[in-house]
Amino acid sequence: MLRLKNVSKTFTMHIRGGLVIQSFEKVSFETRAGALLAVTGPSGVGKSSLLKCVYRSYLPTSGEILYATAGGDTVDLASAGEWEILRLRHTEIAYVSQFFHVMPRVPALEILMEPLVIRGISRSEALGRAKEMLSRAGLGKNLWDMYPATFSGGEKQRLNILHAIIAKPRILLLDEPTASLDRAYKERIMEMILALKREGTGMVGVFHDRDALLALSDTRYDLTLGAYCPVNAKDAGEIARGDC
Repeated sequence: MLRLKNVSKTFTMHIRGGLVIQSFEKVSFETRAGALLAVTGPSGVGKSSLLKCVYRSYLPTSGEILYATAGGDTVDLASAGEWEILRLRHTEIAYVSQFFHVMPRVPALEILMEPLVIRGISRSEALGRAKEMLSRAGLGKNLWDMYPATFSGGEKQRLNILHAIIAKPRILLLDEPTASLDRAYKERIMEMILALKREGTGMVGVFHDRDALLALSDTRYDLTLGAYCPVNAKDAGEIARGDC
């Protein structure tokens, strides 16, 4: 469903006289429908940047990111045009970032309905599905008409995840999705992600949370070593160091 072939990313620091910083180099992996591949490694090796390259928030410096669309075509996300990327974001690819950014003064319920309405679902059906998802995630009715700017960090993160999964994307990119959640809400969110996997969504995730990594991942790619490694590393320290 998604295959990366020798993908690299560098950043040019013009404020530093054109200094070139290598984020990651020649990354190659693949993930299939109904499976989650976890990208691990210590902070600063480029895990979040890699996800942004797949989502095309960043333009890869080199390599191919081949995505098999619902229509049966293969699109190179590294070189596709901007309109094609926007179309795929609206219909097939979703991304959960570490940070929640939304338009100001838009209520949580409207934010959650938006991905469904974009896909042609009626507002009445979108409203019902949005209310159901908010309830399942533990976001009470008192928050539905509120602006997310007033939410706690955990409430924002739950809404952020719901916004990405409510329309059941074919590919879901997860950047530390459970980092701001306490145990009770983390378990609810993980079950929702697992349910989406069972329905066939392919996923790539970045985790430092060992519980989430073990519960959600099918395979693991170590970005430092440039290789697949066992998911069940002996401890969280091994995951952070990149040991297999």
